[in-house]
Amino acid sequence: MKYALVTGGARGIGKTVSIQLAQKGYKVLINFRSNVQAARETLETIEANGGSAELLQFDVSSLEDTKNVLGKWIENHPEDVIEVLVNNAGIKKDNLMLLMEEEEWSSVLNTNLNSVFYVTRLVLKKMIANRYGRIVNMVSLSGIKGLPGQTNYSGSKAGVIGVTKALAQEVGRRKITVNAVAPGFIKTDMTEAIEEKDFKAMIPMRRFGTPEEVAGVVSFLVSPEASYITGEVISVNGGLYT
Repeated sequence: MKYALVTGGARGIGKTVSIQLAQKGYKVLINFRSNVQAARETLETIEANGGSAELLQFDVSSLEDTKNVLGKWIENHPEDVIEVLVNNAGIKKDNLMLLMEEEEWSSVLNTNLNSVFYVTRLVLKKMIANRYGRIVNMVSLSGIKGLPGQTNYSGSKAGVIGVTKALAQEVGRRKITVNAVAPGFIKTDMTEAIEEKDFKAMIPMRRFGTPEEVAGVVSFLVSPEASYITGEVISVNGGLYT
């Protein structure tokens, strides 16, 4: 069985990515931390459309939790392959650096950046053995441009971009691609507090994007047609920043 693991796969962009990967024939491991209802709804949506999925609850920001759950899943499925990994889990705790609490800094870095190391290292071993894999890291416009009030978030996503470019060079000879997708303003839970009408004038396409538009790029990057694309950061931002 070929699996796709999507961290933070129960809501927002992660949910849509999970649904699209299931439509491509993967059995999707939907990772989530605490929102059981949202995870079950995503699972039910996939199954209602003829796909297959499984819930995998663990906190990606915790090395111990990741090892205990994901590590044991890998041990218990020696014949199964996680062929696609989408590191999508992320949080925001915006504040000016002068006012930022240590917890606001560390929790964002742990969830957005450290988790990429914790999860990818476990999955990578079998990808290397099989000489095939697709890794897509979800970053952000904030990680490319930097945004005021988001030094923690921008720093974490810029770090993931660096990881993406370095890892792509490490594993390319094993036919493993590593790319990043950088959304701009997308209609999700994370942008609910933002009024689209106040920001769309900044965007050349004059609107926010949709999770489906981001997931479509992810779906392409994990496909055979993208086999010669690696180490890239693809922006999905309506032309806001290039």
